[in-house]
Amino acid sequence: MLALDGADLGYGGTPVLRGVRLNVAPGERVALLGRSGSGKSTLLAALLASAAPDRRVALVPQDATLVPQLSALRNVLMGRLDDHGAWRNLRTLIRPSRADRQAALADLARVGLAPEADRRVEALSGGQKQRVALARALHRGGDLLLGDEPLSAVDPRQAEALAATIRDGFPTAVLALHDVAIARAFATRVIGLRQGSFLFDLAVADLDAARIEALYAR
Repeated sequence: MLALDGADLGYGGTPVLRGVRLNVAPGERVALLGRSGSGKSTLLAALLASAAPDRRVALVPQDATLVPQLSALRNVLMGRLDDHGAWRNLRTLIRPSRADRQAALADLARVGLAPEADRRVEALSGGQKQRVALARALHRGGDLLLGDEPLSAVDPRQAEALAATIRDGFPTAVLALHDVAIARAFATRVIGLRQGSFLFDLAVADLDAARIEALYAR
């Protein structure tokens, strides 16, 4: 589904990760672990760029990229804007049809935010904004979800439930995560990034305490 074959990855001509060889197969749930600056976001960006044009990819970026002046519901509706032309999209954002509104409400309900549907995003908490971004990705749907710390602003119990929602909503997913327990519960495969290189790439069942300690050691 996704493949990188010996790529040097970075920004502005400066490599962050060198010689990356990575394949993600359909049905895999991959967790990316590592300290801030280890290359997780860079790797996700490269995976997004490598997706075939016929793949429908949903994205939850780290900064959520929501429109703060619009309601949560209208931000969710934006998940399908590239399915239609400009006039249809404008009409949907101004006055959603009953069917479109119900579909967006259903996705907000999946992340526990249906009561906040008509509130402006700028009035929501950080955790609520993350959940709106996830609801937008669920509304988009597709073969694959790429998420950059999509659960970092919610509490652990809520994060576990939302990870299960992602697992149920997408056949394949690659998530950068900061919580090892959530990664263990969610992933089939885990990749550890440290100082611009892969420290490990293994089945989640093989992730032991020694590897976690090495990954996060000062």
